[in-house]
Amino acid sequence: MSLLPQSRPSHELPPGQPRRSRLAETFGSWRAALRIARREATRARGRTALVLAMIVLPVLALSFIAVSADMAQLDPAEKMDQRLGDADAELRVVSTGQLAQNADGSGWDAPDDRIPETVTVDDVLRLLPEGSRALPVHRGVPMPVRDGTRIRDDVPATEVDLTDPLAAGLVRVHEGRVPATADEVALNRAARRTLGVDVGGVLSAGDGTGSRTVVGVVELPESLEPMAFLRPAGEPSGSLHHDTVFLVDLPGPVTEDLFRHLNRNGVVVGARVSAPSSPVEAVRPLGNSLGAEAIGTGMLIGGLGLLEVVLLVGPAFAVGVRRRRRELALVAVAGGDAAQLRRVVLADGVLLGCLGAAVGVALGVLSAFAARPLVEEFVFQHRFAGYRVWPAALGVIALVAVLAGVLAALAPAWTAARQDVVAGLAGRRGAPTHRRLWLALGVLLAATGLVIAGIGAAMVRSSVILAGLVLGELGLVFATPTLVGLLARLGRFLPLAPRIAVRDASRNRSSTAPAISAVMAAVAGSVALGAFLASDDIRSDGRYRPLLPDRTVLVTADDPAADGPLGRAAVTAAAQNHLGAATVAPLVEAGCRPVFDACLVSAVPPPDQVCPWRPYDAMSEAEQRRARADQRCQRPSEDHLDGYFQVAVDDGAALPMLTGATPAEVADATAVLRAGGAVVTDPRYLADGRLHLRVEPDDDRVVDAATATVPGYATGSDLRPPWLLLSPAAADRLGLAVRQVGWAVAADEPPGQRQRDRFVDALESLGPVGAQFEVGRGFGSTEPLLLLLAGVSALVTVGAAGIATGLAAAEGRADLSTLASVGAGPGVRRLLSLCQAGVIAGLGSLLGIVAGLGSAAIILTFTNRRLTEGWPVESPYPLVVPWITLGVLVVVPLVAMAGAALLTRSRLPVERRLD
Repeated sequence: MSLLPQSRPSHELPPGQPRRSRLAETFGSWRAALRIARREATRARGRTALVLAMIVLPVLALSFIAVSADMAQLDPAEKMDQRLGDADAELRVVSTGQLAQNADGSGWDAPDDRIPETVTVDDVLRLLPEGSRALPVHRGVPMPVRDGTRIRDDVPATEVDLTDPLAAGLVRVHEGRVPATADEVALNRAARRTLGVDVGGVLSAGDGTGSRTVVGVVELPESLEPMAFLRPAGEPSGSLHHDTVFLVDLPGPVTEDLFRHLNRNGVVVGARVSAPSSPVEAVRPLGNSLGAEAIGTGMLIGGLGLLEVVLLVGPAFAVGVRRRRRELALVAVAGGDAAQLRRVVLADGVLLGCLGAAVGVALGVLSAFAARPLVEEFVFQHRFAGYRVWPAALGVIALVAVLAGVLAALAPAWTAARQDVVAGLAGRRGAPTHRRLWLALGVLLAATGLVIAGIGAAMVRSSVILAGLVLGELGLVFATPTLVGLLARLGRFLPLAPRIAVRDASRNRSSTAPAISAVMAAVAGSVALGAFLASDDIRSDGRYRPLLPDRTVLVTADDPAADGPLGRAAVTAAAQNHLGAATVAPLVEAGCRPVFDACLVSAVPPPDQVCPWRPYDAMSEAEQRRARADQRCQRPSEDHLDGYFQVAVDDGAALPMLTGATPAEVADATAVLRAGGAVVTDPRYLADGRLHLRVEPDDDRVVDAATATVPGYATGSDLRPPWLLLSPAAADRLGLAVRQVGWAVAADEPPGQRQRDRFVDALESLGPVGAQFEVGRGFGSTEPLLLLLAGVSALVTVGAAGIATGLAAAEGRADLSTLASVGAGPGVRRLLSLCQAGVIAGLGSLLGIVAGLGSAAIILTFTNRRLTEGWPVESPYPLVVPWITLGVLVVVPLVAMAGAALLTRSRLPVERRLD
């Protein structure tokens, strides 16, 4: 008969005890548990700091994002202040007739959609009260800038007279001044970084119109994207080809009558007062609308983050429970039941979760306020209106932090409630229990998760894919303790230090398994995403079609005549000096007569080569099945015949440079050109050695198309768009005019950036030129992103290994004392720490790599199956191993092991054993 008090189930009330008394007892029990938790937190300061750090960091990050996002959302009045500056209203002419607009002028409905070609300041002032002033602002004005061999057009300009008093509040001047003449320009900070020029620097115009001096750094608060500011040359043109608005200063307020008067004349008004009510609804930006798919994806990503925090924090609570075995046993002896024991441990999670939430939210708010200028400029790219927080979001984040603490303490709490009281009083460990139920549940969840992920890939639903991956990772988490136990059975074949390490991993599964699972989850996610990115990179590389052969350079010039400054001799000399090339041929284009106008010159494919369906047209499933079965449609969407060509007139001299044909193809194609024919780089346009050519004007003129059938030849070049080379005789048959526009140069090898810059500089010293190179595949490499993913996984792996190794070392002091007492040297402790870190980091990384590659293979297989069932036929995703990511992750366990060995004190303690 046991002398220990028998606990009553928590749901049963003692005879005669009222329910209110039971609630008071529960409240008192929680108060006592929280007091114990506070005392334990102050006693175990190192473990408390570790748990707080792991809770505070994600809470800080989420609070930072929430506060920054809330400050970035401007209300209509704040947006209008940024748009207007010191002006009273912003006018936009969008029609020649009456229209209806919404309250702030961001949306309108104009039944008469005719837009006037030009609108001057006088046209606007005639619609306004006497004494009004207007300032035109032209946004999105192209400003091509020459940067070495490139003509950059990624920095649009805003054309406005910033010296006008009406523009005083429109921009903020950070450095220098605003442009005062037409040959001056001001840049915002983003444009200064993009173009690499500072105040006092000179920008060379890409269209050969001269240069402009940078006189200041100026920004428009509503848009911090790269932007330049120009002063109009002479009187403003009033052209509406760009986004043109008029800022106006009125002698009085903006009234309802003025709104209606301007709307009747096709003018949209933006003012600080709302427009009269109309049926036009406000136009919401597409980026601000969140669908169920985006919300579900965000919740699942948040759930993955929560799971990672729980797995990292859980071992600390598990070690805390083991170190408090005697204390918890005393609570049981004093009459505490299982529920009260669970509360004592859960109180640790509640206390540290609340403290972590408070500290994390406070630091997140302060860091968001401090980093506001950087976030404005580099993330949201517009200025915020004021400092404010998002209470609802911060409350949810705080609750999630508390939930993470409670969930991390949940498993240790159940373990504490089931411990042997006698063993706890004696300070002995109970034998670990092995439940096959968890292994079966883990395998079932993992299999179900992979099936769901595959279904999500077939449905093209990222939220379903993520749900499957989360379920699969949970299954692996449940199965990890059993895998650790199986690993321990191999310890008998290992030397002393590894044997102790795997034995401790098995005995301390409540702390080791979550750490291994955290490493596995991070590695699996990185490997799966890395495999998909690497596969997509190879797929994109395979689908890419170059415009030119990689050794060809096209030079265009205003005067490319043979005896001019940019004639054959000058181009040949520059090519020899900087490209190692000696082959130069004239580049001739064709146009419509009598004036050299642009024309659409194309080859008409034979009917037996034309697919009757167009890519991406609305098609039924039956039509898609017929299209997949049609031999004419068995090509990827980018290879369908679209009738667009790169056209040149040639007698065979430029053919090798333009098409990259082999010497045998060049000989045959030259013979066809000299016979009055044409050459194409897509053999599907050729029918019985003939090409059917067609010419259409490139405008809205209704003119009969000219056609001709000439001898033809097709090379095997894989260029997109394909080249169509006309002989001079074929161009004459089509009624085309020809003119030389430059030169085609064949380099000895693909030129590098330095070679290209020197070649263009040499030609620009003779006159304005343009150059076109085939500089690469045209797709950004995914290597930096793969390294970033590997770095995140490496950080989690090293952190989890370090945490679990430190906790194992603290828990295993008695074992270390035994080793010291039997004569073990100081290096044994370092070797033991190394092996403990190796078990955690190595097993977690191995499981993560296997799980990640398996998940990627299943997702890509289902995705490829979906691609084969649709039309047009899409290129499949190859199954690629992300070697860059794997290379980093293979090294990480070695780094964790080396770090554990170096940071562990080698002196072995000698302590009195209690058991």
